[in-house]
Amino acid sequence: MFAKGSAMGHPHRVVHTTLFLGVFVLLSGMMVQRAAAEQPDQPPISIEADRMVSQENKNSVVFIGKVDARQGALTIKTDEMTVFYSEKKGAAPQGQQNAQPTNQVEKLICTGNVKISQKDWLGTGERLDYFAKERKAVLSGNAKAWQGQNMVTGKTIVYYLDEKRSTVEPDGNSRVRAIIRPEAKQQP
Repeated sequence: MFAKGSAMGHPHRVVHTTLFLGVFVLLSGMMVQRAAAEQPDQPPISIEADRMVSQENKNSVVFIGKVDARQGALTIKTDEMTVFYSEKKGAAPQGQQNAQPTNQVEKLICTGNVKISQKDWLGTGERLDYFAKERKAVLSGNAKAWQGQNMVTGKTIVYYLDEKRSTVEPDGNSRVRAIIRPEAKQQP
């Protein structure tokens, strides 16, 4: 049915090509706008998944199955990730009257076996709500976080990526729990 060597003859290539194009369209506008705004040195975002569904009428893209998203030192792994974005009209290029719309990520919702890490900080839970503007990650559902060998658990853990600080809220029936391992003193 398909020509030998064409992408249509290989379903994995189709998914990979579709994934690449969808992510490129969604994130390229976001990266250009963010770079121009406040942080010109932002590294590119890379997302891999088994499947991707674009929902333009809902301004969202859903990544399904073994999702692995990375930007610089930040990594998010989960079963499913929904990226919500807003379409904003950018400035018109010099010499043109009409501006082209750009997409900016507003939030991510990750569900199932969530792991988020940045350098020596690791957080896990069943759900992650990430708010791009505030660079704030909210873990819930058996939420746990590690900084080195130290660990904390609670109902929700809010991690502020730029400030490298977190707050932990207890479950209604239990308290926040932390295990802190003092550093061993070095012998002279």
